[in-house]
Amino acid sequence: MLSSTRPTRRTAARTLQASAGVAAIALALTACGGGDGTDEGSSEDGPITLKVATFNDFGYTDEMLDAYTEEHPNVTVEHVKAATTDDARSNMTTKLAAGGEGLADIEAIEVDWLPELSQYPDLFTDLADPELDGRWVDWKVQQATTAEGKVIGYGTDIGPEAICYRADLFEEAGLPTDREEVAELLGGESSTWEDYFAAGRDFVKESDAAWYDSSAGTFQGMINQLPAAFEDPESGEAKDLGDNAEVKAIYDEIVGSVDDDLSAGLEQWGDDWVAGFQNDAFATMLCPAWMTGPIEQNSGGIEGWDVADVFPGGGGNWGGSFLTVPASGANTEAAKELAAWLTAPEQQTKAFETSGTFPSQIEAQDSEAVQSFTNEFFNDAPVGQIFSTRAQSIEGAPYKGAHYFAIRDEVTNALNRVDITKSQEAEESWDEAVEKAAALG
Repeated sequence: MLSSTRPTRRTAARTLQASAGVAAIALALTACGGGDGTDEGSSEDGPITLKVATFNDFGYTDEMLDAYTEEHPNVTVEHVKAATTDDARSNMTTKLAAGGEGLADIEAIEVDWLPELSQYPDLFTDLADPELDGRWVDWKVQQATTAEGKVIGYGTDIGPEAICYRADLFEEAGLPTDREEVAELLGGESSTWEDYFAAGRDFVKESDAAWYDSSAGTFQGMINQLPAAFEDPESGEAKDLGDNAEVKAIYDEIVGSVDDDLSAGLEQWGDDWVAGFQNDAFATMLCPAWMTGPIEQNSGGIEGWDVADVFPGGGGNWGGSFLTVPASGANTEAAKELAAWLTAPEQQTKAFETSGTFPSQIEAQDSEAVQSFTNEFFNDAPVGQIFSTRAQSIEGAPYKGAHYFAIRDEVTNALNRVDITKSQEAEESWDEAVEKAAALG
C-alpha cells in the first residue's frame, strides 16, 4: 500500500491567491506576432537539447527525464525550475512580449493564465493530435482549447475538491469523526452549500474554533461551480456585476456565514493563515488534491486531519497546470513529442507517486498506483480513491475570459473587507465591488 507524506508542488505557492495579478499577463503581448523559430523536426533527427521550464514540483525527476533520453538518444533534456509560479509567469510574459526569445522549448503554465494566453494563440504551437484524443478528462482539454479550436497546452495535474477536516475538533464538538459519517453529515452525494454551512453552525456552538479558514477560499470553491460567473461565453463581454444574481447569492451566503462566526477570517497564504493551522483556528477547508501538501506542511506536530469524500454542490476543481510549446522555439515538433510523453498516463502516475500531483489522464486515475495511494498524515485516508471520485463528479470547466480575474478579485476584495479587515458592512462592500467592476470597462 502506497503512502504519502510529501507536500505537493503548490506548497511554496501563494500563487493561487497571486492570480489576482494574472491580468497583467497581457502586458505588451499585443505587440507580438507569431513565432519565427526554425523547426528542426522530430526527435528522430540530429542531436538537440530541449529545455523544460516548470515551477515548484511537477514530479519530473532526473530518472524520468533520463528515461526519455534512453528512448531518444539524440535528445538531451534540460530541466529549469523556477522557485514559484510568480517567477515563472513573470519570466514567460516578459519573454513573450519580446517575441519569445529565450523561452524554454516547453513552458509549464497554471490554468489561471489561460484566459490571457488564449488571446494570443499564434505565440504557441498547436498541440492538437488525434492520437491523443481521450487521454484527458474532456473539460481539461477544453480549458486549453481556444475559440478557434487550437490546443495550446497538454494537461498535467488537476485539483478535484473534497473536504479536509480536523477529526479531533469534530470529536470535541460532538460531531462524527469517521470520514464516511462526516461525508453524510455534510449531505453525502447530494451535499449542498446550505448543508455545509448548517453543519458549521452546529460546530461553532460547541467549539472555540471557526468552521472554515477563509471566505475568499470558500468563495473560490463556490464560484468555480458556475458555468459562466462573470462573462457571457458567447460574446466574451463582462456581465454587469450589479445585475449578477448568481454571484450576489453566493456573496450573500458567505457573508451570512461570517455573521454566524463560521469563518476564521484568515487570508489564505498569509502569515496568520499559516499560524492558524497550529492554533486550532478552524476545523474544515475546501481541499483540492494539491492542498493536502500545504495542510501537512503547516500542521507539523498537529494530529487529527482527515479527508471526506464529499463536496458541496457536486463536483469542483481548483487549480491545475499544462505544458505549452512556444512557437518561437527551434524544435517545436520535438518539444511537442516530449510534452506528449511527459503528460502520458505512465509519467503522470509516476509524478503523482513522487509529488502528489493528481493526474488529469483517465488511464492514470484508474491505475493501481493511484487507486491504492493513501496519505499517512491524513489518518491513512485513501486519497487516490477519494480524489478520483471527486474528479469524476466534475461536470466541466467554467468559462473564464479576459475579464474574469479582474472582476473576481473585486468580489474577493469585498469579502475580505467584511471578513478580514472588517472595514465595511456587507452591502456597502458589495456596492464598492460593483462600482469598481464597472470601472474596469
